[in-house]
Amino acid sequence: MTTISCNVDLIEALTPTVNRVLLTPAQPVSFASGQYLQLCLSDSDKRPFSIASIPGQRQLELHIGGAVADPYASQALAHLMQQHQLQQPVQAEIGLGNAQFRADSERPLILLAGGTGFSYIYSIAQTIAAANIDRPVFIYWGVREHSALYHADIMQAWAAQNSKYRFIPVVQNPDDNWQGRSGMVHEAVLNDFVSLEAYDIYVAGPFAMAGVVRSAFIEQGAQREHMFADAFAYI
Repeated sequence: MTTISCNVDLIEALTPTVNRVLLTPAQPVSFASGQYLQLCLSDSDKRPFSIASIPGQRQLELHIGGAVADPYASQALAHLMQQHQLQQPVQAEIGLGNAQFRADSERPLILLAGGTGFSYIYSIAQTIAAANIDRPVFIYWGVREHSALYHADIMQAWAAQNSKYRFIPVVQNPDDNWQGRSGMVHEAVLNDFVSLEAYDIYVAGPFAMAGVVRSAFIEQGAQREHMFADAFAYI
């Protein structure tokens, strides 16, 4: 895997705990929607983040948590901020993973994300819209509080492009102002579909969530060979 230098063009807060990062590689890169990159903090410290942008765009977009409670992400963000301030590049390995979007399939899709796992399905959703793919697509995005739905307006606009697209945000700990779905995001899917047998299913989020989703969805008819998540290789 080749390590590529990337300029850090922008770091901006999307929420108090999530930041949008834009990187420009020093040379053309190739990746598929749904793949990830590894940010190289050192030769032995490489941290994976889903690529939120789509192939062909000049910049690579990442969504990275910055909460102190999540040192894995916050340390990576600190490295990016340091390099940005010094006007020095970061090093990254780009185009990793086997859970990329299968554009040649004709099956309807369910895209499910927890937290900043949204960046994975965001790339796939943009690819679907850009290619005018005309099959049913259901996007479920689970967060703890509704303030974490940083791209909800963008996804509502995405869903309005095609009558077959649906965007379903699910809030685990809703307050009195939340009018949408609540609870665990994978349970919302289980409640909405009698059988998951016919669907291609893409999943991103914490490993613990991915394991629960895999087991519960297979029990409801999902076919393992049509379920995609890089986490599945490790759990």
